[in-house]
Amino acid sequence: MRKTALTVLLILSLTLQMLVAQKQPYMPGEKVSYQIKYGIVGSGQATLEIKEGYYKGKPVWHAVVAGQTTGLADALYKVRDVYESYIDPETDLPVFTVRNISEGRYRKYNEVGFDHSSRSDSTLLFSDLSGQHTGPKGLLDLVSCFYWFRKYYLAAGKELVPGETYKMMTWFADELYPIILRYKGKETIRIRGSRIECYRFHPVTEVGRVFKTEEDMAMWFTADENFLPVKVRFDIFVGSFHVDMTNYEGLRAPLKFIE
Repeated sequence: MRKTALTVLLILSLTLQMLVAQKQPYMPGEKVSYQIKYGIVGSGQATLEIKEGYYKGKPVWHAVVAGQTTGLADALYKVRDVYESYIDPETDLPVFTVRNISEGRYRKYNEVGFDHSSRSDSTLLFSDLSGQHTGPKGLLDLVSCFYWFRKYYLAAGKELVPGETYKMMTWFADELYPIILRYKGKETIRIRGSRIECYRFHPVTEVGRVFKTEEDMAMWFTADENFLPVKVRFDIFVGSFHVDMTNYEGLRAPLKFIE
């Protein structure tokens, strides 16, 4: 009887582990490349990568977003931007973030440490530029929030309702910065010459100098086990930017293209 009970518990434990694994839409080794287009002279490339790493001797997931101009755009106004996030794989929260900006003659470098455990009701932040700050519990950074969104909103199995918004609070440029995504519905788009079904979201943008409306930016995530960001478009006063996936590797599951 005892052996039977242990067998049942073992089967339940393995089943639970499999269910949890199925809900993890990304793993270290995932790398996505994008092409950026703007008008006839604007061009660039970007990569989104997550890999295994260490922070203060502890294993972390190191996520990096890097973007740069190419061609004529690079000659006119060189851009080399890198955003890094060191994520605790047990909580999916950032422990350290780096913002390294080089745009024309403009330079900005900022390191921020996150302490999620010292206080039960808040997050402590330590910026090399502005000192110590206090933020809400579960605070994210700009990079980790999109991995968080894929896992806890898209892969969680909850029904997505067109018109609903999903909010995440991040720390960006040494201040609190809310990321709000409004779901618009499913849409089939063309990527790399093939069609793929996606979830379309509109990050709610601030109307003013850059954007005309709150929906001048759109993002597409694949409607499969990866929930991979494959396309971004944003319209500003001077034109439109298009960011399209060109290559990928290390995905959790094969992409489901429509034949």
